[in-house]
This record gives sequence, structure tokens and C-alpha cells, in this order.
Amino acid sequence: MKKPIYLLIFSFLLIASTTIAQTRTITGKVTDFETAKPLPGVTVTIKGTNKGTATDKDGNYKLQVSAKDKALIFKYIAYITKEVPIKQDSVVNVALEVDNAQLEEVVVTGYSRKRMILGKIAGIGADVQNMTFSSAPVFNTEEYQHLPESIFLEAKKNPLSTFSIDVDNAAYSNVRRFINDGKLPPADAVRIEEMINYFDYDYPQPTGEHPFSVTTELGVSPWNKDNLLLHIGLQGKEIPTDNLPASNIVFLIDVSGSMMSQDKLPLIKSGFKMLVEQLRPQDKVAIVVYAGAAGLVLPSTNNKTKMLDAIEALEAGGATAGAAGINLAYQEAEKHFIKGGNNRVILATDGDFNVGVSSSGELERLIEKKRETGVFLTVLGFGTGNLKDSRMEQLANKGNGNYAYIDNILEAKKVFVNEFGGTLFTIAKDVKLQLEFNPAHVKAYRLIGYENRALQNEDFNNDQKDAGDMGSGHTVTALYEIVPATSKNNKTELQTIDDLKYQETKLNNKAAATNELLTLKLRYKEPAGDQSKLLQTIVTTQTLAPEKLSDNYKFSAAVAAYGMLLRDSKFKGSANYSQVLELAQQARGKDEDGNRGEFVKLVKAVQLMDARASKK
Repeated sequence: MKKPIYLLIFSFLLIASTTIAQTRTITGKVTDFETAKPLPGVTVTIKGTNKGTATDKDGNYKLQVSAKDKALIFKYIAYITKEVPIKQDSVVNVALEVDNAQLEEVVVTGYSRKRMILGKIAGIGADVQNMTFSSAPVFNTEEYQHLPESIFLEAKKNPLSTFSIDVDNAAYSNVRRFINDGKLPPADAVRIEEMINYFDYDYPQPTGEHPFSVTTELGVSPWNKDNLLLHIGLQGKEIPTDNLPASNIVFLIDVSGSMMSQDKLPLIKSGFKMLVEQLRPQDKVAIVVYAGAAGLVLPSTNNKTKMLDAIEALEAGGATAGAAGINLAYQEAEKHFIKGGNNRVILATDGDFNVGVSSSGELERLIEKKRETGVFLTVLGFGTGNLKDSRMEQLANKGNGNYAYIDNILEAKKVFVNEFGGTLFTIAKDVKLQLEFNPAHVKAYRLIGYENRALQNEDFNNDQKDAGDMGSGHTVTALYEIVPATSKNNKTELQTIDDLKYQETKLNNKAAATNELLTLKLRYKEPAGDQSKLLQTIVTTQTLAPEKLSDNYKFSAAVAAYGMLLRDSKFKGSANYSQVLELAQQARGKDEDGNRGEFVKLVKAVQLMDARASKK
């Protein structure tokens, strides 16, 4: 006799309810015992089984267990494995301790610290059964280009000084990151021109045919009263957003395993979302990602909803095939190229390329070739521990672009929202300056910063020579310390050249008769142009007006002195943190964005570190 249907249903429900009662979900968070920071990529397994999962970028995990399961195993490279009994709790948070036996002291970026261990796992997902875990440590491998400081040169035998402008400001936010972590930055991370150019300056808008104005001021050097300090300011033309040309942009985003931490991919996603909100109907965006391979996540579109959805869906995992991503991004940009428009690839990464073409030289040659397409490059650096600062700066330089380091959401807002036009829209490219000093009035001079932007004097008239680019509303500031010809000061160290054997170096009558201190020449090209245009200005001894020095002059001098102190420069003279604070506080001005006020706080922080160090 067959059982009634209701008995079959009852039996099925009884079995199901029993099974459900025997399984439940445990959630939790895994953190570092000392720092309480979340640990991504920790493997969480049920003891005696191959069932498990891994923590996400925020250290969270979720795992189903049965009544017969007795314990969870938490395992992470360079941390002590921990076994936690399964009780009745539905939330199990765990703090793992570093396994000091696996650590060793290493010298990192100029000073000794313990290896920073960050888990790395590809393809993280929840409730992964029969899984094979893949994790590896990432040590602190940050890279900075060695920067020997520029020196004082005799004006009589070296009258010309030539350099490319630099609108990058990555060094400042990177230095800020170190100081906020309670550490002094490596000397080579302190690029003084980038620190100076991080801030806004109140220069006049251009009114003539050229897309920028030139402002000069001359005063007494704050750190050497026997010398002068020349301040040069360029102001790029501010173009209203509505009048900017249409944009064809490709977001090129590193989603490799090294990008899991909160200050990398999650911050990138937040920043790009802010940028999307600034776009207009005529602006289009494509999204390319790369990890073990490169892929087109979103074909070019002006649909903001699609852009935001694609950004939100991004996850990290895998190796880093940067060159493949670069190639695909440029292909997509070329495919949708807008003649007369803004065609740009925005690369967001920590710079740690390790698959395919990965050497700096090969990547630079690749970018140099790609810039011939008319597509510009913006490079955005993220994260700590493996930041390849020198590589990213050079890629931006070679790609007719700019480089910024984003260490928090406020910096993302500054780059993507506040400086929207300057970040994305180029008004002049290959901008070069050449100063000719008059030896009748100048004994010697030194350009402060710009060490990796120095050019040969012959490069100034060579239109094939690449140089820096300037965006809408950008400002560029440069400082020269000058030893007057009348100076009796022997404290300034000069690098001299022997007298020539076959020709004489002497002044003409005009040099001695004029009050001209120097002639400043500037060359630039229009964004789509091949031939440079020239403008020039003259600085005279009458420019010296110590009583009328602007906030621009004082604040830039404060930042320069701060940079020299951080680098422990032999040219810092009498500079000290108290002097820096006094100059900066005098010149805070309106400070609508609060950046100058933040600078004052950073100076005080380093002053406190220095005071503590001197007591040891």
C-alpha cells in the first residue's frame, strides 16, 4: 500500500529540517594582533576537512559548519597558525600574531624595519569547497629613484640652466603617508619640486596669446641671508568644464592580488566613482583591467550607470601583467579616438608589474611608442609596501602625462574632483624652461629640485625632445638660489671648472652695463602640435623687493626648506623647522582647501620626531 502524499511531504520536511539544524554559518573578522588591522587572504579551514574559505579585503570571512565539526584553522604566511574550537557562537573574530621566527631584519628604503607581510591570494570567494589555496608573502619592496641634489654652478662658465616643467605632486602625498605613519620618508622619496607644486598658488590668469602667464619674484634666501631666492610661477589657463573638449578616457585598473588591501583597489573604486560623476554626456569611458591577463571590462560608453556598475564589480586576484593591460588600454583609446578631443589612459596601480614585459626600460619604451598615437597618460599610485614610485613617475613622464599618489579618500577627491580639468585636459605639452644668468650680477646659482627633469642645453631648441605637460588651471613653481656676484660669502660650496685652454670666457660690455639678472625663455607646443612656440621674460636687479614678497613666495620657500630638511641637504644652510613654521603660517592665506594648514601640522609632526630623536 502506498504511503499517503502528506506523509511523504512530512518525511521530506523532517529530513530537511534535521539537516538544516545540523549546519550553520559562522562569520567573523581576522586582524593583526598588534595593529588590529584586517588581514586579507587568510585561509580559514574546518579542521580535518578540505572545506574552507579565505578572508576578503577587509579581513571578513563566512563559512558553513556542521554539528560534527570541532574546530576552525586560521593560517596565514608569516603568522602563527591558530586553532579555534567551534562552539555555539555564530561570530568568531580572531587576531593572529606574527611568527617572529619567520621574520628577519632587512634594510628597506634607507632604514631598517621588519618585513611587512601581506597575504596574497587569487580568486577569493566565499564558501569554497575542495579548494586549493594559493598565498604568498609580499615584502616591503618600495622603489625610489636615487636623486643626487643639483649643485651650485658658476654663472660665468655655466650661464645656462635648462629643465622640463613638472606638474606631478605624488611626492608630497607619499611623504605625508610616511609622516602620518610616524616615520621619516626615505631621502629619495622627497622630490622637492613635487612637494612645492602640490599646493595652489595665486598667479594671474594668462591674457595674451600663450596658454599660461609667467610670474617672477626675487628676495633674500630665508636659509642663507647672503644669497637670493628667485621664485618663478607659471599659471595655466583655466578652461571652464563646459568648454573643455569631449573626452575619450580608458580606466586601466590593476586588479592583481597585490591590490587587495583597503588603500588600493577599494580606494581606486571610490576615486573613479567620483570621477564618473564629473563627466558630461559627451564624455566616454572604457574600463580595462589586468591581473594574470588583461581584459576589457566595459567597452567605451557614456552611460554612467554602466560605468559605476562595472567599477563596483571589480575584485582583486592574480599576478600582474601590466604591459598587456597597457597595450589593450591604448588599443581601446585609439579605437575611439576623438580628433581635437581629450584622449587619455588613466592607469591606477601600485606599479608592481611581474608578468610579461616588466622591466622599467621595456615599459618606458612601450609608453614612448604609445604616446605617438596622441593618447596621453595619467598614472595614479596607490598603497604601501610594494609601491614602485620611480617606475610610475617615469611612465607618466614618457607618456605625456602626470603622476599623483593617492593615500586617502580626500586625496582622491582632490585629484578627481577639485583638479578635474588639470588632471585630464592638457593645454600645452613639452614645456621647457631655459634661464641665462648674467655673470656680471650672478656669481653662481642652484635650481632647487627638478633633478630628474634636467635637460641638456641643446634640448631647449630641439622639438623632438620630450618634456612636461601642463593641464587646465595647473600651476608650476620653480625656485633658484642665487649667489650674487658681489657676495663675499665663502660658505656656499661652488663646483668650479678650470679655465679653458683654447678660448677665453669673459663678459661683454652689455653684461656689465645692464641691470638684467637673467633672461628666462620658455618653449611649449600646443596639445596636437609638433612645433614649439617661444616666450621670454627678463628679471632685473630691480625685481628684488624683500618688503613686498607675496604669500606665494613665502609658502613655496617654506616647502623648499622643509624638503631640504627631510633630505638632510647640505644646502639647507640655517633652515630649521621653526623657521619653516613661521614662513608657512605667515603665508597660509585663504587656504580654502585646508592643504596649507595640513602642511603646518606635518611640519610640527616631524619637528616632534626630530626632538625625540635628538634626546636618544
